[in-house]
Amino acid sequence: MSRVRTHVSLILAGVLLATGALAQTAAVDKKVAAVEQQVIDWRRDIHQHPELSNREERTAALVAKHLQSLGLEVRTGVGKTGVVGVLKGAKPGRVIALRADMDALPVEEQTGLPFASKVTAEFNGKIVPVMHACGHDAHTAILMGAAQVLAGMRSQIAGTVVFIFQPAEEGPPPGEEGGADLMIKDGALSNPKPEAIFGLHVEPGVVGRIDVRYGALLSSATDLRIDLKGRQTHGARPWEGTDLVNLSADIIKSLTTISARQVDVFDVPNVVTLAMVQAGVRGNILPGDATLQGTIRTFSEERLQRLKELINTSVDGLAKTYGATAQVNFRQQAYVTGSDPKILESIMPALKEAAGAAGVDTQAPLRAAAEDFSYFEREIPGVYYIIGSTRDFKDKASTPANHSPKFDIDERVLAIGVKAQVLTALQFLRSKP
Repeated sequence: MSRVRTHVSLILAGVLLATGALAQTAAVDKKVAAVEQQVIDWRRDIHQHPELSNREERTAALVAKHLQSLGLEVRTGVGKTGVVGVLKGAKPGRVIALRADMDALPVEEQTGLPFASKVTAEFNGKIVPVMHACGHDAHTAILMGAAQVLAGMRSQIAGTVVFIFQPAEEGPPPGEEGGADLMIKDGALSNPKPEAIFGLHVEPGVVGRIDVRYGALLSSATDLRIDLKGRQTHGARPWEGTDLVNLSADIIKSLTTISARQVDVFDVPNVVTLAMVQAGVRGNILPGDATLQGTIRTFSEERLQRLKELINTSVDGLAKTYGATAQVNFRQQAYVTGSDPKILESIMPALKEAAGAAGVDTQAPLRAAAEDFSYFEREIPGVYYIIGSTRDFKDKASTPANHSPKFDIDERVLAIGVKAQVLTALQFLRSKP
């Protein structure tokens, strides 16, 4: 009899828990609907006034003022222009961080939107047009909306939510620090330290469709630079000098072979691309120096280290055959970005609820794009997901991609993003460590 009572009690507890979750979801839906127009207005305002990496002063001020109006503890100037807001619930509990990026790109907008950017700014010594061509205006507005919804639920929250608004995700200007790495150095993940961090990104696709994977989703990104030195000579007498042009060509072919023939691409995908070659100033002078620059993309740190070893060996050997010297340098821009499997599983109901009929794809294709959200994930576990955001989506081939001058979103995705941020945070705070 006691076993029957225990079984019934467990069933009733499950029913009560499910009922409570449904009631909370209904409350979230109502609050998201109430803030939706404000989120749209924020997105349009930020879109019309884009700012380049490490120059997000106006955007940061807008964010900080809003968070302060909600009664959050707010820190500004974190990682140059970053903003961190802390929402403490009515009861103690777990700590979760939600992150959005704020910077724009040196791109001339061609969307034709009534709130299109006409902003110009200095970039690498030139005055260039600036545009939110990657969707960071949407990310910022979404997280501002999520902060408002969660602040309105403070009395129901057991735990703490940290809102991280990050500058320079696209990379700081040459000679400057910036991005997630600098925010971490400035204490973005301290006082309090989150147990996990969640981030989202808008991308071409069916509106509301969520792409996520148990593990890696985005590749690492490693800058590659090869500096060659030899003896300059007349082009008519190449034997009197060093033919760095032919050496450059051999290196390019060699690195392509490495990435396609010397490692198992079915095990871990990877790309090694040399996209810039600088050598010489005249057609009849073989130069004394040359520079090759490119990128390495892969989904495994072990694979990245192996590629580095093979590149060093190949470049050194080829340089010696030409009588040249070579210096190979690698600079890490981003690490592999993805989701902690255990945490993703625990918040999957929230993601499915936010996505609705559009659904969640946990077998989404790997992306060779990179994100410095990965720096946060090297400190604490994370979940990173992509939300489809294209009006009347047909296929990616016919849709302007992120970083395109015609990139735009269906603004219905903003409310979906707010709901996803709110529900995943609440789900995490309710779950057990």
